[in-house]
Amino acid sequence: MKTLAYGFPKLGEKREFKSLLENFWKGKIDETQFVDGMNNLRRWMVENYRQNVDMIPSNELSYYDFVLDTAVMLSAIPSRFGQYEGLKTYFEMARGKYALEMTKYFNTNYHYLVPELENAELKLLKNYLLEEYRFFKAMGVETIPKILSPFTFLKLSKVLKRKEEGPFPILELSKIEDQATFEKYFNAVFGVYEEVFKELKEEGVKEVLVEDPALCLELKDYEWDLVEEMYSCLSKYLDIYLLTYYDSVSDYQRYIKLPVKALGFDLVSNRENLENIRRFGFPEDKVLIAGVINGRQVWRACLDEKVRLVEELSKHAKDVIIANSCPLFHLPVSVEPENELDAELKERLAFAKEKLFELRTIKSAIEGDQQARLEVERVKKLLSIKFGEVPEVREKVKNLREEDFVRDVPYQERIKLQQDILKLPLLPTTTIGSFPQTEEVRRARTEYRNGKLSPEEYERFIKEQIEKVIRIQEDIGLDVLVHGEFERTDMVEFFAEKLGGIATTKHGWVLSYGSRVYRPPIIYGDVYRPEPMTLKEITYAQSLTQKPVKGMLTGPVTILNWSYYREDIPKEEIAYQIALALLEEVKDLENAGIKIIQIDEPAFREGAPLKKRDWPHYFSWAVKAFRLCSKAKPQTQIHTHMCYSEFNEVIEYIYQMDFDVISIEASRSKGEILSAFENFKGWDRQIGIGVYDIHSPAIPDKNSIRQILERAMKVLPVELLWVNPDCGLKTRRWEEVVPALKNMVECAEELRKELVSV
Repeated sequence: MKTLAYGFPKLGEKREFKSLLENFWKGKIDETQFVDGMNNLRRWMVENYRQNVDMIPSNELSYYDFVLDTAVMLSAIPSRFGQYEGLKTYFEMARGKYALEMTKYFNTNYHYLVPELENAELKLLKNYLLEEYRFFKAMGVETIPKILSPFTFLKLSKVLKRKEEGPFPILELSKIEDQATFEKYFNAVFGVYEEVFKELKEEGVKEVLVEDPALCLELKDYEWDLVEEMYSCLSKYLDIYLLTYYDSVSDYQRYIKLPVKALGFDLVSNRENLENIRRFGFPEDKVLIAGVINGRQVWRACLDEKVRLVEELSKHAKDVIIANSCPLFHLPVSVEPENELDAELKERLAFAKEKLFELRTIKSAIEGDQQARLEVERVKKLLSIKFGEVPEVREKVKNLREEDFVRDVPYQERIKLQQDILKLPLLPTTTIGSFPQTEEVRRARTEYRNGKLSPEEYERFIKEQIEKVIRIQEDIGLDVLVHGEFERTDMVEFFAEKLGGIATTKHGWVLSYGSRVYRPPIIYGDVYRPEPMTLKEITYAQSLTQKPVKGMLTGPVTILNWSYYREDIPKEEIAYQIALALLEEVKDLENAGIKIIQIDEPAFREGAPLKKRDWPHYFSWAVKAFRLCSKAKPQTQIHTHMCYSEFNEVIEYIYQMDFDVISIEASRSKGEILSAFENFKGWDRQIGIGVYDIHSPAIPDKNSIRQILERAMKVLPVELLWVNPDCGLKTRRWEEVVPALKNMVECAEELRKELVSV
């Protein structure tokens, strides 16, 4: 019996990955220093594997995103980037002025760059697998190269439908839906993969790990036919260890017949894979990769249960490999430095390093190692003790009634009441919420947390920042203002620190995209609000201006989906607990005179199960959780914000949330996302169009902003449109933000005048 782990977080013990990237982008280190630093991280990742597991993957450290790496490998580089010039082109595709669209990887909070296929003329540009295999071979380490499958790559890609040239290219891209187009591009992609596999074989490589999570989607018969053909051909070159994750495979019978050496199963996301193995058996000629250690949650595994499960699987399969259920990059590196966590909670946690130890322990316990057996029993006893229960909170959820999820006045009546109060112009302008978190802001926060700034000094500093940003927004001419969120490290972590039943870490960083990291909170118990969370800063900001200032909250579904949550009660019950806590905050803001409250839900779509058959249950409680926390007075305008998700498929559920205004990302997709609203019959809610990409340092000109707004006005009545950036501005610099917002406001004002004069 062997152990396998994959997807170990590349971030490093002290966020070395982030430092390397940002220093390279700023010109503080050259390309040689950058590559040397990344190679040190590669060695560190492999060393963690070597200490704990038998099978060691390579090709796991991407300089930005592994899907982007695959696109570059295939030479799928859109023509607007010109000839490939190494890292210059690579980072232009990732974060330049005309960067690729970004969206969530399946139902996770990891963002990948969406490959754009302009044509089917692909060739092998860069064999990342071979390069890294040789790198470790030279060190005397035998690794198994890992690659994203051609099938999953295509399912993540979009093809170019239409391109409109100009100072700001307008692209229409679409997922590949029809069989003929899919087969055309599949053949092109597969041809390059064959070259990759041939080169690996010639190098002496025997085995390869292939990640194919798209096999967990609901697939058509022709797609399965292509998958079978693909693996039949590729298996001629190398032994394939196939990994699927985030859900059960969509067709168990066709999956187990694939001509590969080993088949991987996620055995923690649900029970369907296990039930199919029990019901239909497992082929004698294949190895079973048992994903028994949860790669998405930080809780210690009940090792006793895992040992029994692996022993059971050994009766169905001749050979079993013990593995994690999905990539470990969804986890922080190690729980070891979290010395400020409650000791009882810390003892219940396992981050990526600890997950490797769990894999080793399960194997050792099965092989009869006495020390491992003692550890299994110790953990079993620990996890049997109840933790974090608050009966009053559970009683509140139990007593919820249907009317608690419905606003008292219909939208068409509410919006008239709101406009009478707000008196906003056509195409009102605003921002999503946050403004630049400068070095000064970060330093003050650190000094406050370290005790170098008193609470009074820190509060005075935050007030100064709020006053400054209110004046800047008024000077720019924005119609609806925000307080800037200078007191907030992260949109979820800020609320987690103020809510009962949720813990935060000091070192638990996880990569979201590029160099962007966040620390997911840990929901360990019943959630409640001990005291107001945002009232002081929002009301102070409102006292400084006659213009409306938005109250800024993070929604219950996003707090839940961007946290590690407890697994002993249903997920929807946790969402309702959070929603009730947020509702108390909404009432306090209303009573303090705040007329617009934004409840952000960027994770609303990503939490949906992979299979659409499971959507009705998820969206039922997700919609209800939002409606519960937003049950405001009819005069209070409720906004929400969503970004970097595929909206077309879930627009009906989004509409059911019953907000008054939604703001969306529309810049990287060049307005393509608007088709979701165009095709929805009866869309009548106000919508804020994200007119420029805040993840790029490029300052948008008025022409590029105008193009997106004109595209929007072809789709929706101008009376419904707001104008805003596509996301918060915390990662940008003031010298980028001010001119960008000035261009945005001037563009909106010019359009207003033109529309009024018509």
